[in-house]
Amino acid sequence: MINRILIRSKVVQIAYSYFLTKDKTVMDAEKELFFSFEKSYELYHLLLTLMVELTDTQAARVEAARMKFLATPEEKNPNMRFVNNRFIEQLRNCKDYKDYHEKKPITWTNDPEFLRDFSERIVKSDWYKEYMEAPEDSYENDCEFWKKVVKNMFCTDEELLDLLEQKSLYWNDDLEIITTFVLKTIKQFSEEKGESQALLPMFKDDDDAEFAKELFRNTLVHGEEYRSYIENFIRNWEIERVAFMDIVIMMVAMSEFYKFPSIPTRVTLNEYIELAKSYSTSKSGQFVNGVLNAIADNLKKEGVLTKE
Repeated sequence: MINRILIRSKVVQIAYSYFLTKDKTVMDAEKELFFSFEKSYELYHLLLTLMVELTDTQAARVEAARMKFLATPEEKNPNMRFVNNRFIEQLRNCKDYKDYHEKKPITWTNDPEFLRDFSERIVKSDWYKEYMEAPEDSYENDCEFWKKVVKNMFCTDEELLDLLEQKSLYWNDDLEIITTFVLKTIKQFSEEKGESQALLPMFKDDDDAEFAKELFRNTLVHGEEYRSYIENFIRNWEIERVAFMDIVIMMVAMSEFYKFPSIPTRVTLNEYIELAKSYSTSKSGQFVNGVLNAIADNLKKEGVLTKE
């Protein structure tokens, strides 16, 4: 699940903290990096759990309405499509899902008011109405409904954003990309696989975990050397006015230049330019683009960088 885009982002964040405060050993900083990966994976499961518990909240609401003394005919015979969503039932019984919850029981049950409010916002949405009134009742429609909820609400709902920020400082920065992993999970689900349906693992493979470790460690060990090299290319700027985040982003990019000859130079450049746009100032993308391209050209002239 944790791909190289997220790895680079986390390495930049934790390296920035390391160089800014200088109050950790390399080993301690590396532990913090992998803890942040675990928190990202926890968020992935928390969002999966949110879908399950929103369904349970709506089921309780439907049952309470059915049991009212003066229940309307509609309340006595409700449309149960949302409550009986087959994708949610499969997710609930998925072996990977249950195994994770046995090791790390995460839940939204301490936030019942949020669950009620969020489920009510879903019920008032256009895609809920379309789903409940669709002539075809199918597993595919069940999945499609939750894809729409995730796309339209998970990254924009203010109450959800506030609650996630209260729960962990790591999560709001991760929400957008983790939401894409939740969508990928829904798309990968197949009714035929039943309980054996796989969820996304924390790392796709050992290579990605090793990439994270080597990129981070190399950045910290050679950071000052890379910083000195970078400063040769920004002499026309007042160095104290250059955003420190820009410097760190370029230090990590240089680490990737040196440490991973199999990664094309253009891929490295594009990834860190995008990170500068996301994490630093409004002009950082253009600035980092110019400096990193100049550094890459110079490293090629020196024979250090031989890849395209």
